[in-house]
Amino acid sequence: MPSARVLIDGPSELVFDYAYPQDLPVLPGCRVRVPLRNRAASGTVLSIGSDQDLGFALRELNALIDPEPLITSQLLELAQWIAHYYGSSLESVIRSLLPEAVRNEENSAKTRKSVFLLKPPSNDEISAIQRRAPRQADILQALSHEENGRLFLTDLPQGSSATVKTLVKLGWVTIEDEEVRREPDADSQEELIESQPLTLNAEQQLAWQATCEAIDSPDKPLLLLGVTGSGKTEVYLQAARYALDQGKSVLILVPEISLTPQTVRHFKSRFAACKEQIAVLHSHLSQGERFDEWHRIRRGQARIVIGARSAIFAPLLNLGFIVVDEEHENSYKQDTSPRYHARDIAVLRAKKESCAILLGSATPSLESFHNARQGKYQLLRLPHRADGQSMPIVRVVDMRLEQQKQKNTNTIFSDKLRQAMEQRLERGEQSILFLNRRGFARSLQCHSCGHVIQCPHCSFALTYHRTDERLMCHVCGYQAIVPRKCPSCQDPGIALQGYGTQKVEEVLTKLLPKARFARIDADIMRKKNTLRDTLLAFKAKKIDILIGTQMIAKGLHFPNVTLVGILNADIGLHIPDFRASERTFQLLTQVAGRAGRGELEGEVFVQTCTPHAPCIQYARRHDFDGFSEQELEFRREFHFPPYERCSVLTVRSTHERRAEFTLQTLHRRLAETPPPHMQISDPLPSPLIKSHGQFRFQITLRHPNARALTRHVQEVLKKTSLPEDVIATFDMDALSFS
Repeated sequence: MPSARVLIDGPSELVFDYAYPQDLPVLPGCRVRVPLRNRAASGTVLSIGSDQDLGFALRELNALIDPEPLITSQLLELAQWIAHYYGSSLESVIRSLLPEAVRNEENSAKTRKSVFLLKPPSNDEISAIQRRAPRQADILQALSHEENGRLFLTDLPQGSSATVKTLVKLGWVTIEDEEVRREPDADSQEELIESQPLTLNAEQQLAWQATCEAIDSPDKPLLLLGVTGSGKTEVYLQAARYALDQGKSVLILVPEISLTPQTVRHFKSRFAACKEQIAVLHSHLSQGERFDEWHRIRRGQARIVIGARSAIFAPLLNLGFIVVDEEHENSYKQDTSPRYHARDIAVLRAKKESCAILLGSATPSLESFHNARQGKYQLLRLPHRADGQSMPIVRVVDMRLEQQKQKNTNTIFSDKLRQAMEQRLERGEQSILFLNRRGFARSLQCHSCGHVIQCPHCSFALTYHRTDERLMCHVCGYQAIVPRKCPSCQDPGIALQGYGTQKVEEVLTKLLPKARFARIDADIMRKKNTLRDTLLAFKAKKIDILIGTQMIAKGLHFPNVTLVGILNADIGLHIPDFRASERTFQLLTQVAGRAGRGELEGEVFVQTCTPHAPCIQYARRHDFDGFSEQELEFRREFHFPPYERCSVLTVRSTHERRAEFTLQTLHRRLAETPPPHMQISDPLPSPLIKSHGQFRFQITLRHPNARALTRHVQEVLKKTSLPEDVIATFDMDALSFS
């Protein structure tokens, strides 16, 4: 009797062999129900074995949950690779491949009762029925007027159920359960207008041709370096059309859920004739919506999938083209196990499934750009804006001088930015203000003793939110009432320090009382579709000034925006992270690119206290090549990525000394027999030493070979018995060091 190796659902990572009858169609990727001790459990088949004599009897599978495999052989192979490379459990990877909405057997397709007309009645028959049963005649006429002779039972007049049952007995109609799709954007009031392909300029034409050649004959990944407004989206759309015409499917990855609606609109407008073939996947979908979209993709009903990070595991049939838009974004990196990077997994999936992949960005990650320089990727460039407009003028404002001039250390707006906003308001043009900090004030501090009110669970100052009249922790979500006096010295002179998007909104209300404002940040976008509705209102020019965090930094196209103000531009520059300069350059370039995307010239004001920082000066000149040259030289000199792989081993516990001692033990064992050329840092407190009530200590490891690094760390972790309340996590290719 053949056997199947089954991964049992649950956190314990149990894998057992089970026998199954020869006639049962068990394949790798199938979902099965198996006996586990004295209960039934569900699991996923990893592989099929032979019916060789093992010397003992295997227990038999109970049943197949699904008649067909839910995970393809390519995705199953990809899952194994992720588990080994990132040092994560295979169970956690399988959970990423099969979302909860699909694994949960309680979820099912939504159905509605439909009334189908079996035979169209003649006028004489309708007249005869009308005399003796008017309601029957009305229903038959209504069905006759429908193109497919079908209406939902709920769409018929109230009280029609009995009449329909009579018509069923008479043989006129039949009632069937019809599957109904739960559409993610079904409540959208926006009317989509079909768009036609635009004429590509010479640079776009070259990029499109190279992409089509890759779709026909995949070779190496393509990196599209195009300045903001250069028409990268049009290249995506026309290349996607080419892939569809070849009978292949398309996967579009976007870094933020906030960018998904706009991308969906682009594709539904362009592919209006087949918009039912477009599916959306992201974490903001309901369980029902996710279930329906996932199964539409698996059945081949959806040939275009648009989604955030987790969409990389979409079970597309005959995948031919993958786009990773804004490929440099950190949000493609998963921050919980399995800690995969969706961009890197996309490149690997493209290789395994022999399809083309296009990575697009105005500011590519230095890892991808280095791969292009080394010849691993093919570099395509769009150095000019598609409409022929020049890049916006970027003016750097030294806020130290502004503070002296205005005699106010809490100055938010420079005189130049304020005047520029007034001018745009008079001309009917729109502005965007960017500040990567939500809330009203950064902290609450006592002027007398210097005490700063911190979160009791994290080593992080509480942020004041005026709309809720609460102090909030942006790490764990803890909330507290605003004290009237200092908790430490009882001095009533406790005051707010710094500012966030709420404070900017309040100051603007006084500064420009006639302007119409809207704010976009995590606080105000909690309700479903709020972000979409706000952006649509801004596009319709119902809002003059849009204030927001990084949610508005990229991918948005508003032709009437001619002014962008970047407040506190160096907010992320002075942190203990070797990527701080790169991220600042990327963010400034992306935000600046929102200006001047129409016929009017754009202007950008960058307010900073470190105006001479290289990343700010390179961003001012839109000089990616100059910045990358300098930054890569720094990385090479100090053995940082992309020249070596970098990972972080973090130990956390509610007991500070226990966490520290455990990490010191792991550090000693890691340093005993490390692979050649491995660099191991000293065990140190994490920059955010306390989070969610746990103390955190970490080691940074670097090595040219990622597999050797992961293998060494995993071997040490397996041999080390950790205390019950101590958790160790390993992050390969780490992007966060806090």
